[in-house]
Amino acid sequence: MVTYEALAAECLAHGVMPAVVPQLKTITLGGAVAGVGIESSSHRHGLVHDSMLEIEVLLGDGRIVTCTPDNEHADLFFGFPNSYGTLGYALRVKVKTVPVKPFVRLQHTEFKNPLEFFEELGGHLEAGEADFIDGTVFNPGQFFITLGSFADSAPYTSDYTYEKIYYQSIRGKREDYLTVHDYLWRWDTDWFWCSKNVFAQHPLIRRIYGRERLGSRTYTKIMRWNSRVGATRWIERLAGLHSESVIQDVDIPLARAGEFFEFYARAIGLWPQWICPIGPAPGSGRFTLYPMRPDWYVNFGFWDVKRTRSAYPRGHFNRMIEEKVEELGGIKSLYSESFFPEDEFKRIYGGDAYRRLKNKYDRQGAFADLYAKCVLRH
Repeated sequence: MVTYEALAAECLAHGVMPAVVPQLKTITLGGAVAGVGIESSSHRHGLVHDSMLEIEVLLGDGRIVTCTPDNEHADLFFGFPNSYGTLGYALRVKVKTVPVKPFVRLQHTEFKNPLEFFEELGGHLEAGEADFIDGTVFNPGQFFITLGSFADSAPYTSDYTYEKIYYQSIRGKREDYLTVHDYLWRWDTDWFWCSKNVFAQHPLIRRIYGRERLGSRTYTKIMRWNSRVGATRWIERLAGLHSESVIQDVDIPLARAGEFFEFYARAIGLWPQWICPIGPAPGSGRFTLYPMRPDWYVNFGFWDVKRTRSAYPRGHFNRMIEEKVEELGGIKSLYSESFFPEDEFKRIYGGDAYRRLKNKYDRQGAFADLYAKCVLRH
């Protein structure tokens, strides 16, 4: 249950960082392994679970087992990621760290069309020259690739923890410098750009929040309150709008990324959008519940509400995304709402292999089934 905020602080004090540090301070190490964790170092190190070396798991019958890639519990080692607490709970996780330097130099490069953007992204991935790579799409005609490189010194450092907003700086600067600490948490202050939904990007409201309350911890509390009381839904009804939350991270093979983007721009069209490449990691094809080929993938992250004048069935837009992701040979994270039919879900996420893990490690059914938990939500 250690948060990445605490974990990264301890690691940085020793001159290292976890190989992959998810973007929000409140994400826990166990949660990132039981789910799926990603960041701009993923082009080198894969997803969080690709950096896992050993995991100690509490099973439903009270036993504690230690799992490594080559011991008697290797099946659980490779089956635990994306299991969302349906096979057991992580008590201890050993993950790889990488050495850091004090600063990160950022280079933001603009592109006008998706073909050029994804071709250039692929070139940077093959060249392997950057320590960090991600991208931001502001609209279908404005794309940025951001390359980050460790640096021993910096002529200045920017501060995006209070009055200045990181994602807005991408369009205004070609070069920037951050401390390594502030680089890791550059997205947290404004939850990427989602702080706009709680008016935190207005300068006056931002000052009322204050530096200490800007961040994912505060926004999560506000969003959970809104979900309980339904304030946004009430306002939308008054305005005659129908809404659907479209909160997804999907991983698409790089070769098909342009096709997914064309679909997204036409059918979904929520901006900005985050782009994060994922490199092939040793053993990445062996993870039972999140199978990925040993190839380059692109993560598309988009987190907003689709509002329309017309009414659609529940989950209409999310289901369109799921169908397109499968068509293109991709896979999506399960942390948000899912609408898969059960047979399709099982085909994508483990199938018979998951059932064997369940029978071996949770025969008594102490934990929920993966489909019941992630799709049926009970």
